Amino acid sequence: MPTDSLPSNYLPVLVFFFIALGFGVVTIIMGYLVRPSRPYAEKLYPYESGIHPETDARQRFPLRYYMIAMLFVLFDIEVVFLFPWAVSFDHLGLFGLVEMILFLLILFVGYFYAWKKGALEWD
Repeated sequence: MPTDSLPSNYLPVLVFFFIALGFGVVTIIMGYLVRPSRPYAEKLYPYESGIHPETDARQRFPLRYYMIAMLFVLFDIEVVFLFPWAVSFDHLGLFGLVEMILFLLILFVGYFYAWKKGALEWD
C-alpha cells in the first residue's frame, strides 16, 4: 500500500497545471503593468470606429434567434459525419450505406419535427 496520497502518475499533470496557471496570471499582471491606460470619452464607446452607437450594445435578442443558430449548428455538424463516410465508402460497403441512410433519416425526422413546431420561422 503506497504511503503517499498523490499518485506519482498525476504529478506531471499537476506541475503542468500550475505552470499554465502561473503563466496566465503572470501574463495578465504584466499586461496590466506595461500597457498604457489613457481612457477618454471616444475610446470608452462600445465601438472605436468613431460611429456613435444608436442603441445599447447589450440589447436582447429574441429566443428564436438562438433556436435557429442552434439548429444551424446541429445540421451543419452533419457534414462532419458525411465527409469521412464518403471518403471510406468503398471499405464500408452495404453496412456503411445502411448506417448512413439511418443517420440521415433521423436527421430528417428531427428537421421536419422542428419545422412543424415552428422553430424555423423567423417572425
